[in-house]
Amino acid sequence: MEELPLRYGMNPHQVPAKIMFNGSAPIKVLNGKPSLINVLDAFNAFQLARELRKSLGLPSAASFKHVNPAGAAVYSPLNDSLRKSYFVEDLDLSPLAVAYARARGTDRVSSFGDCAALSDRVDRSVAQLLKREVSDVVVAPGYDDDALEILKTKKNGNYLIVEIDPSYEPNPIEQRTVFGITIEQGRNNAIVTGEILANVVTTETFIPESAKQDLLLATITLKYTQSNSICFAVNGQTIGIGAGQQSRIHCTRLAANKADNWYLRQHPIALTMKFRKGTSRPERNNAIDQWTCDALSLPEVREWENNFEEIPHRLSHIERREWLKGLQEVSFASDAFIPFRDNLDRASQSGVRYVVQTGHSLRDIEVIRAADEYGMVMSFSGLRLFHH
Repeated sequence: MEELPLRYGMNPHQVPAKIMFNGSAPIKVLNGKPSLINVLDAFNAFQLARELRKSLGLPSAASFKHVNPAGAAVYSPLNDSLRKSYFVEDLDLSPLAVAYARARGTDRVSSFGDCAALSDRVDRSVAQLLKREVSDVVVAPGYDDDALEILKTKKNGNYLIVEIDPSYEPNPIEQRTVFGITIEQGRNNAIVTGEILANVVTTETFIPESAKQDLLLATITLKYTQSNSICFAVNGQTIGIGAGQQSRIHCTRLAANKADNWYLRQHPIALTMKFRKGTSRPERNNAIDQWTCDALSLPEVREWENNFEEIPHRLSHIERREWLKGLQEVSFASDAFIPFRDNLDRASQSGVRYVVQTGHSLRDIEVIRAADEYGMVMSFSGLRLFHH
């Protein structure tokens, strides 16, 4: 049995801590010293990136924080607005680097200090992108020599770099200990394929190939998101994830609000903001997110204004809603059935057109009626994907 010592467990006072492997370890720590949360993020994030790669056949990436994805994506070319919104307009990005830029671009504030997971071998382009972002961990199946050299200089040489065997398959029975009691269950080996979209229950039935990709991406993302959870996706990337809420409508509101912020960050005003010299990338991200808010208190406004050379115009509620009308053809996935139509009422305000959910709730007829009212296409997957 191999062991890997950890800096500490869930919190710094939880020591000693270690990982134990039955047989040879499927991971190598190439740089840095992991904590328990680091490895939980790394193992979950890599599973997500690997499954997206297998399912959709494209370079894939995930950005994880506190055992939840802040974003996930596969490769799809970036337009000029997204390149500016993601702060990568000056970089020549490889397909894998584009996937990570998209994953991190879902929610740039939440990705602060993330675990970056890559489906493929990390190249120099990915390393250069990671070096300029605030990130704590990277996990991938391998690293080019020049990429590894760049990453080892990050965080004063303390950046955590994990290499993982992409062919590793764990025991089909998993265990965990809670309150000193060991629990055992079969792993969640459900394979998410296009079959989950076959049972269309709405009047509208056509799902274009692009939306099928987005629905599968959103559903696979939920497989590794703490439940309850909702995911919005478009053009091969998540744009809003609502995770770990006790009420599904709160998941939907959270995901929808994040999707709105993602789209508002592409507004011409957001793309041309002039910041004060010395304003860091995280400070710019926070300032843009504050700009997307409907309202700030007077002290918040004064603090926010200090970030700029020229204070940008704040959108009125009407201007904000007018811009958000451009957010369309969005895909929506739920990790369990939708219990009330209010989820679709809120989703419709953020451009949702395609829906996949488990189905078979007591109010299916009411939810289907709501989908029909909004011209949505909705499939019942019959697959619940709770994750805790």
